[in-house]
Amino acid sequence: MSTEVVRAACPHDCPDTCGMLVTVKDGVAVKIQGDPSMPFTEGTLCTKVAHYLERTYSPDRVLHPLKRTGKKGAGSFRRVTWDEALDEIAARLKGIAAENPQMILPCSYAGTMGMLQYSSIDRRFFHRLGASLLDRTLCSSAGKAGLKATLGGSYGMDPEQFVDSRLILIWGSNPIVSNLHFWSRAQEAKRRGAKLIAVDPYRSLTAEKCSQHIAPYPGTDAALALGMMHVLVAEELLDRDYIERYTVGFDALKKRVLAEYAPARVADICGLRVDEVVQLGRDYGRTKPAGIRLNYGMQRHAGGGMAARTIACLPALTGAWRDAAGGIVLTTADFYGFDHAALERPDLIPAGVRPRVINQAALGDALTRASPPIKATIVYNNNPVAVCPDSSQVIAGFSREDLFTVVMDSFLTDTADYADIVLPATTQLEHLDVHKSYGHLYVLANNAAIAPVGESLPNIEVFRRLAARMGFEDACFADSDEVVAQQALASGHPNLAGIDWAALRERGWMRLAVPEKFAPFAQGNFATPSAKCELYSAALEKEGIDPLPFYNPPAELASSNPALAQKYPLSFLSPPRRNFLNSTFANLPRFREDDRPPELELHADDAASRGIRDGDRVRVFNDRGWFGAVARINGKPRRGVVVALSVWWKKFSPDGRNANEVTSQRIADLGGAATFYDCLVEVEKAA
Repeated sequence: MSTEVVRAACPHDCPDTCGMLVTVKDGVAVKIQGDPSMPFTEGTLCTKVAHYLERTYSPDRVLHPLKRTGKKGAGSFRRVTWDEALDEIAARLKGIAAENPQMILPCSYAGTMGMLQYSSIDRRFFHRLGASLLDRTLCSSAGKAGLKATLGGSYGMDPEQFVDSRLILIWGSNPIVSNLHFWSRAQEAKRRGAKLIAVDPYRSLTAEKCSQHIAPYPGTDAALALGMMHVLVAEELLDRDYIERYTVGFDALKKRVLAEYAPARVADICGLRVDEVVQLGRDYGRTKPAGIRLNYGMQRHAGGGMAARTIACLPALTGAWRDAAGGIVLTTADFYGFDHAALERPDLIPAGVRPRVINQAALGDALTRASPPIKATIVYNNNPVAVCPDSSQVIAGFSREDLFTVVMDSFLTDTADYADIVLPATTQLEHLDVHKSYGHLYVLANNAAIAPVGESLPNIEVFRRLAARMGFEDACFADSDEVVAQQALASGHPNLAGIDWAALRERGWMRLAVPEKFAPFAQGNFATPSAKCELYSAALEKEGIDPLPFYNPPAELASSNPALAQKYPLSFLSPPRRNFLNSTFANLPRFREDDRPPELELHADDAASRGIRDGDRVRVFNDRGWFGAVARINGKPRRGVVVALSVWWKKFSPDGRNANEVTSQRIADLGGAATFYDCLVEVEKAA
């Protein structure tokens, strides 16, 4: 019996990007485990990925190309060959492109984060075609835009260094669910005497284990940060030297926070006690080093970009950046310096073509109202029927008989049920890839551990074959997987110095060429135009946006929209379930059964005023739609907030609906981002 251990990487949309070891016997993967040699993840996998073999060898895998035989949405298909499927796809795309290639739309997201399967030949294909471009805004674009205005890009402190922090603010994050290896370091810091403060409207698993939980109203985080700044300025808890040397705009910011954001006003906005605001400011100003782990939940509202920008100003005021264990991190993605132009080849866009950009957060409107209309879409690494906001509009779009839809996936997802052609995709164990992370500083290689199951193919190979059928003769479409991986690493960026693809494949992971105690902005050197932390952003000012941090409220909150709140008085949040990852894993029996049924968590006062008891079936609704759940009255959401841990596949939900029935296609202030957590609803006991 032949046995080998293959080095791999977790591909999913999680900051941890774990190193993995896959044991293979006679061509069959029999064990998956964390790579104990990988310093950040240290041999530990989350519960989901620890059972990844159940995904790879699931009896529900799509093993062959399929063609629709019934009504869209019915999920009725017959088996076809790869040649039949690809020939039909190419013929349909050629016909539509001859009319107007802008009527073709890629619809991908982060089902896998590897550069080969997520962002290489696929992007080249759509660029060469002259198709519409997709602005992938569902998760993080508001926060990234806020950080870019302040720090110059997606940069932050090294998450490994939190172990030495004395104060850790876990802001809008539930790392026990979504950032396990940061959480292990935060716990170690707590054992050493650090204070952990969770800022979250919901008493999450993480908040329960922190030293303190502060629960503001959803979307009021910027006001809280500005209140903290008021305390820092009023009580002189500032690093004047750091401010003078390495920031722009302090005097204007000081004037604003003293005049407009007194703790009493901030407490009223956030629904907190005045002493909570004051003490948080004092703790942050007096404790060194202090680190902030910001996450994407707090930026999913109409003012989310400015909220992230505002919080990102805090470390510069106290000089927290001087220490490797101080500062803030939302994402580390821009430290890598991968050559995305070489991977994606935007230069292939035909001369004279200015592709329109479709915002994924408003996909429902795009599929139903765009002009010229979208007539073809290829969906991969994505399940938009389940995960995009305002779900009824998304379904209306995919239900169009004149929309030619191709879905590339390992399973018949909610979206695949609406496809004309379904193509079987490989899982991570079946293809090659190279990964960066947005939660640490290591590059990882993923080696294929087993041959593709059934007739499944990697995304990169499908787009190669489609390019050939479309007659694209550009040499880049013949690039092998190895060549594409090498291109990603060949940017010449100093942080990639010494990272060779062959060595990376053999070792599995390599740290970026940065110091062990990495304090990126200890002496300024921000990536902004001024090379300083821009408390005042001239770039935002040119866009007609207030150049200083300010509180930009949610569109749907009682204080900012009292008329709507009269009708729908409860703020609705839909953060991830522990055993789901977006919609990935939500179809696997182990996790689906463990998490049954879909639940809605309520504060006891909100439940009592509606005659709802624990265990009752309830209906959650607003003008956009409704879904059903079982009430859980457990003291976790603050009063006025209800929480439905998500995202359920519709086909596995008892009423065929999920939380995105009630979320909106509204766009945030920066980055064109989705606003999932900017949502008012009412809840009633179901008949």
